[in-house]
Amino acid sequence: MRRKRWMKMLQSIAVTVLLLATATVLGGVFNKSGFHQTNIVVVYILSVLLIARFTDGYLYGIVATVLSLLMFNWFFTEPYFTLKVNDPTYIITFAIMSITATITSALTTKVKVAAEEAKEKEAESNALYQMTNHLTDAEDIHAIAEIATRTVSKILSTNAACICFDESGVPESTFIQQRSDGTQIRRELDHAIELQKRMEGLHMPYDVGNEFHDFPIYGTNGILGVLRIPNEAAEELTESYTRLLHAIIESMALAMERFRSLQTQAKIREEATQERYRGNLLRAISHDLRTPLSGIMGTSEMLMGMMQKEEPCYALAEGIYKDADWLCALVENILNLTKLQDGCLKLYKQPEAAEEIVGAALGVTEKRFPGREISVGVPDALLMVPMDARLISQVLVNLLDNAVKHTPADKEIRISVSKDEKENAARFVVEDRGCGIAEADFPYIFQKFYTTRGKSADAQRGVGLGLSICQSIVEAHGGRIFAENREDGGARFTFTLPLGDDAV
Repeated sequence: MRRKRWMKMLQSIAVTVLLLATATVLGGVFNKSGFHQTNIVVVYILSVLLIARFTDGYLYGIVATVLSLLMFNWFFTEPYFTLKVNDPTYIITFAIMSITATITSALTTKVKVAAEEAKEKEAESNALYQMTNHLTDAEDIHAIAEIATRTVSKILSTNAACICFDESGVPESTFIQQRSDGTQIRRELDHAIELQKRMEGLHMPYDVGNEFHDFPIYGTNGILGVLRIPNEAAEELTESYTRLLHAIIESMALAMERFRSLQTQAKIREEATQERYRGNLLRAISHDLRTPLSGIMGTSEMLMGMMQKEEPCYALAEGIYKDADWLCALVENILNLTKLQDGCLKLYKQPEAAEEIVGAALGVTEKRFPGREISVGVPDALLMVPMDARLISQVLVNLLDNAVKHTPADKEIRISVSKDEKENAARFVVEDRGCGIAEADFPYIFQKFYTTRGKSADAQRGVGLGLSICQSIVEAHGGRIFAENREDGGARFTFTLPLGDDAV
């Protein structure tokens, strides 16, 4: 680009010298032919006009005006070959000549500059239009980078490059660069982490490196990539080219964000489809398991009633009954989960006595874990809570089941309910004396199919649905649920249910 500038400068100087020399020669011919000196003045003005037309900027026109005035005085006014003037009227001629030449030169240059600007804007619009059309058909972000790199390299006559960033804002290990023969290559990116930090802390339109000026491509949620312009070309950028470059970067950002948005939407649709298929499969399996499990439980219970506890077969029948009961609870949880996900689980809320719900949950737990002692704390006054009794009982059963699984047989389990005056809500609390919840597990314990990473030796099997269902049911009631570790050991699960204005 610098070489082009020097070539233009030399070309402008050559045009100025040539046209002034030509005007002088023609003036000499006119002078010998006896033409009036006014014709010579017109020839010089014409040469200034042509110089302004075929050179860049106002400078050459002004210089040509001054030189033409001096040359006319030197060659065509007496005394010849001096800058003196014998006839005072020539001063008026010189003044008119200089004013006319200056105005003509300025107007010509202005028209030419306007035409060039219009041409540049047309070229910019053309380039952006062509690039936008190609970006619309791009298959991925790398194709967008390739198209933009090719366009910028062509406009700036340089070998531009582009680095793509992933969704987490980390640059890829390689980047695309244009070559002089029109092809593109992949280059290894050195110091990727350092580049990432520079882009994150950038307070300027670009960052200057050893080889490139790096222009960041920002999206709505972070950086999408970096457009790299070689230092030599970047330092020669004019205002118009800088403006065009920023327009190209904005187009790249829009195209990249559009592609990522389409990717995200496709991923969401795929996950939704998979979730729907999984829900349908779980629902079908659960319904098919219910009937045989009920038969197994009934048969094993009947066999237990026909035998003494001391008989060897009693323990076998009892084991069958417990396993079938566990599977029945799992099936119930799966069905509730699929109904919650599909929005088919309807709440039948009505005022219920909190003590009765706690008692019902304890009855189910005692049947599953006979002989297990659970301490209970309830308020002295009757506490009526708007709720779906069946679902809230399921929440308490799941929490108690979880507490029993993680608490040694000789340790305390406690369930309590109270009225929270501050929140105007009923507060249900289930506490155990297990090993507590690991810090790494806290963000995930209410996620579906998540089981704790470090279980105690006495912890029993589980598939990670109970707490997820508890959260869904409580939140469907407008309440909240959370977990914490007890200071004296163990875990505490608390959930609240809002009370109506007329709650007792």
